[in-house]
Amino acid sequence: MLHKLSAKVATSAFLSLAFLILPATIAFSAELSRNVSRRIQQAIDQGPVDPTEEINITVHLKATNKVGLDERVKALYDPASPSYEHWLTDAQLQAYAPSPKAVAAVRAELEKHGLTILSVDPLGFSVRAHGTIGNVETAFQTQIHQYTLDNRTFRSHVQSAVLTSGASAYVHAVSGLDGSQAHPLAKPAINPRTGKALPPRPLKTVLASPNGLSGLITDKCFTAPKTFTLTGSTPLPVGVYFGNDYDDTTQVCSFTSSQLQTHYGLESAYKLGIDGTGQTVVLLEAYGYPTIEADANAFSQLNGLPQLGPSNFEIIYPEGLPKNPNAGPELGWDVEIAIDVQWAHSIAPKAKIIVVIAAAQDNEDLQDAITYAVNHHLGNSISNSWGTDSEQFAGIDEVESFNTVFEYAAARGVSVNFASGDNGDDGNGGPIGAPEVPADAPYATAVGGTSILNYLNGSSVEVGWGNVQTGIGFDGPYDPPFQFGFTGGAGGGESIFFDKPKWQSALPGTGRQVPDVSALSDPYTGVFIIVTQQGVQYIEPGWGGTSLGCPIFSAFWVLANEAAGHSLGQAAPRLAKLTGKELIDIVPVTSATNAAGTVFDSSGPTYYSPLSLVSAGVYPPTVDFVSAIWPYQGSYAIEGFGLDSTLSVAIGWDNVTGFGVPNGLTFIQGVGK
Repeated sequence: MLHKLSAKVATSAFLSLAFLILPATIAFSAELSRNVSRRIQQAIDQGPVDPTEEINITVHLKATNKVGLDERVKALYDPASPSYEHWLTDAQLQAYAPSPKAVAAVRAELEKHGLTILSVDPLGFSVRAHGTIGNVETAFQTQIHQYTLDNRTFRSHVQSAVLTSGASAYVHAVSGLDGSQAHPLAKPAINPRTGKALPPRPLKTVLASPNGLSGLITDKCFTAPKTFTLTGSTPLPVGVYFGNDYDDTTQVCSFTSSQLQTHYGLESAYKLGIDGTGQTVVLLEAYGYPTIEADANAFSQLNGLPQLGPSNFEIIYPEGLPKNPNAGPELGWDVEIAIDVQWAHSIAPKAKIIVVIAAAQDNEDLQDAITYAVNHHLGNSISNSWGTDSEQFAGIDEVESFNTVFEYAAARGVSVNFASGDNGDDGNGGPIGAPEVPADAPYATAVGGTSILNYLNGSSVEVGWGNVQTGIGFDGPYDPPFQFGFTGGAGGGESIFFDKPKWQSALPGTGRQVPDVSALSDPYTGVFIIVTQQGVQYIEPGWGGTSLGCPIFSAFWVLANEAAGHSLGQAAPRLAKLTGKELIDIVPVTSATNAAGTVFDSSGPTYYSPLSLVSAGVYPPTVDFVSAIWPYQGSYAIEGFGLDSTLSVAIGWDNVTGFGVPNGLTFIQGVGK
């Protein structure tokens, strides 16, 4: 259930948060606490939106006996209940559906104001409509304005939106009024000199080279500690640094499919025939791009995976093809889709993959695509490598409409999995209110991120994902070092909208805690993909983000479903109940050979400790981190690992990695018991 925002504001903790993120002169009004996005309080109002602009909206109707529905869904996940795992059929859900009278009233009211009905949920839980901004404004008795915030433009209604006439009594939430857009959560490793992603290489060029793929990437991300002496064209300054050596100047730290399978102990499962056979991974995306299957098959051939074709691969456009065929590559969805398809296939190689593609990236479009996947029973594990905003910028209707859609999925035994975000606390100043929407939803399973530090001091260790970067030299040492600060890390924190679900009762706080589980996400210890650009297939190394962790876990979940012989439903409640070795707890880690150095100039030597070189952008400072020196194409940087804004890794559950990472066959066989 949603918190009553007014009650939450009354707490001292939330008042502190409000002070941090909102102008001191603005307080929440009764209307704002209803369904208006709070981000408009920080944004610049650019005035009314063109009333002739066309949009889609979805009206979510109130369930009949919502309390009864909530209790019945909770019972499905309670091992002590006689209805445990007896997933609801459509006929059983029909008992909680809005009445035909309610559906007819909402339809009629929307049509009265010039809106065209696009579809009605088969059970009547929602009505989707299309019309102009002017139609929507009159129907919902509000105005919609354009706003700018942090170089982003969005629209939002400015007064509480209430459907006209008596039809308002049937409305639970509305999505689409605001122009909130999803964004893919793919994250590249960044060249410290150029500030850009590492350069792609034509696939044909890589294959024709003497060393092939191994000449471009390596899983040996760290070598023995080294001393680096940085000099320039003048005698001074001189920088002398010693510490762990991250990669080298010719290869990029990126895993192949078999290397990641080995790391996560999947070979034992495959030997038992647990490989995804008879299962389906559903991937939710926006826009699409033309060469999804061809790129995935080039990747599969390179990695020894089964080829994708009509029997094991399908692309569905519920709304039809997008109006702009170039939107996917232009907005980064091509890279996202490549990560999702190629790495879900890597973990569950015999599973069918269905890619469900929304025609646009508004929240409402992707919500509708999820509803389509659930209503058509496409699969029991739906992977979503995208997010919208952190909760500090969200409206109540927005978050509640997402959770409503996910509850119907959970009732049917479907796990809707979401990447937790790539920006730590998203500049929120703390974990409260920092979770990404819609990973914050109690009926979603939130997937955080890790780094795999292979061959660090001769061994491999997995830590929470959080990167800090400091430049130490190019054509000589930087004097002083240039701290880029925090460059990315797993999202998480405590919800200000949703109460903590019963299965999180042992966790701190009062709100839903994010994430639930985690997997590899760090682009600096990440993966490569194959993507076609302008007709040429490229290998792109150094990709990650929780958008990588999410398809990895979603594929793990279909393996667990396969081992159990039936759908296990939403993953999160089961994960919270595990007490054995099914999950590997990610704990704080440090290294005795973290990077440190001394810069000698005309003023004498200045020593830079390991902590001082990674302290920018991370609060509070911690001694539990790993850092290394990265020599790359003539530039030198310090890479910090395990440093995630104000979020931090701890023994047991934490807001970076959740309860941990799946422990191979032990997880696959144990989570269903």
